[in-house]
Amino acid sequence: MKIADQDSAIVEVETDKVVGRSAQSCVDNLSVEEPLEICITAQVDGECLTQVVAVTMRTPGDDKDLAAGFLFCEGIISVPDEIVEIVSDKCNSINVTLANDVKVDAQIFERHSFMASSCGVCGKKSIAAVRIKRNYQSIDHLPLLKPEFIHALPDALRAVQAAFASTGGIHASALFDLEGNIIVAREDVGRHNALDKVIGSQFVMEALPLSQSILLVSGRASFELVQKAAHAGIPVLAAVGAPSSLAVQLARECGMTLLGFVRDNRFNVYAGGERVIGISY
Repeated sequence: MKIADQDSAIVEVETDKVVGRSAQSCVDNLSVEEPLEICITAQVDGECLTQVVAVTMRTPGDDKDLAAGFLFCEGIISVPDEIVEIVSDKCNSINVTLANDVKVDAQIFERHSFMASSCGVCGKKSIAAVRIKRNYQSIDHLPLLKPEFIHALPDALRAVQAAFASTGGIHASALFDLEGNIIVAREDVGRHNALDKVIGSQFVMEALPLSQSILLVSGRASFELVQKAAHAGIPVLAAVGAPSSLAVQLARECGMTLLGFVRDNRFNVYAGGERVIGISY
């Protein structure tokens, strides 16, 4: 097995390719999957503490954006100034030092794993938690999108999916402006990680809320992805795959537009259809 460098998203492995009854030895490219330990250092009751808040399986690269996006989407931080520094090492660990005035729930430092806000005991409680925690609200009925704009998104995303083109086994999230240009795109073996990287990159640039943008994800639209998009103020989430039932409920609660099966010149509208114009029934 050969990995090009520490931040490489691709690894070469030896494999046997079988076609019919014939086999041939060859080298295949696979997406790298490694754990990332996200730690925070913060003042809690006058004491400086460091704690692991999450361990996620991710593709190396853009780890600082991933950490910042995760902490923002989980409501631990709300503005970039609350971060003093982000330091990563070569052992799949990253530490985020928070400003002294950031109020951190002491319970985070009393358990060994962090429960994401998407892990409520039932759908209603999960949706209520997002409604309370999210920083930004979607603008009613805006932006307005024509079908041809939406149809063009998957090809634009595929054009920048270098790791997917090589491996066929990695997720992607991309943020588009209202002209259809890609603002930022990220790939990762975890769909939630890819989105955290996108949101984190914009968070540290102080570009939130992302109310004038459209998000496209390469796989299905889960509750967790809608939650993260809502928290960042993204009004439209389009997915190449299907949404879950709870994702649809949350999108409707948050006034978001949720589109599924966005591929092959078609899509389904599950929430916020008022933003899609020029459709004839």
